[in-house]
Amino acid sequence: MSSINNLSIVDQVVLSLTKPLLKDVIDTYQVAYELEQKDVLNVLSGLKLKGWKQLSYLSAIDWPDEEKFEVVYILMNWDQPLYVQIRTKIDRNEPVMPSVLSVFPGAKYYEREAHEFFGIHFPGNPEYEKPLILERWDDIPPLRKDFDPSAYSAKKFPSRAYPEKFSVKDEDNKTLEKKAEKKKRAQSLRTGGKSL
Repeated sequence: MSSINNLSIVDQVVLSLTKPLLKDVIDTYQVAYELEQKDVLNVLSGLKLKGWKQLSYLSAIDWPDEEKFEVVYILMNWDQPLYVQIRTKIDRNEPVMPSVLSVFPGAKYYEREAHEFFGIHFPGNPEYEKPLILERWDDIPPLRKDFDPSAYSAKKFPSRAYPEKFSVKDEDNKTLEKKAEKKKRAQSLRTGGKSL
């Protein structure tokens, strides 16, 4: 079945359940829908029934100027080559997104990661607050755009002075010559020794 037919199937499912805020055909193998938060679980369930059984990705994007997080789900169908993105925007100041664990049990870990890195709460997932990657993290979630890695490093790690004698110097430009030689050799390998 062609990806155009698959797009038609996805459109039928999504439009039978809700009216998307936005539809974006990214390429012949990927389409995205922006939905109201209340419609996400229902649309994900409908798509799963039609063959989009694998939740390939769940994460978020921080839009601080809008005071929103955009939660993104990407579904894959092994029989029909088309990825489907379902996106929704939620309040950044009180980020709560109901868990999709009932539809996609593997979402447990994605939701834990989104909680750790963005601070999004996923009621319905009893383990979303359990640390997954950032053990003993004690600052704001690090993928929020208001997280300052320099300030965090200055607060957590001692400052170091690097003496001049440890500086790397290349007074003869040997490094640039080596790079040029590598580039020339790589070009030769790509073209079978022929110059372009």
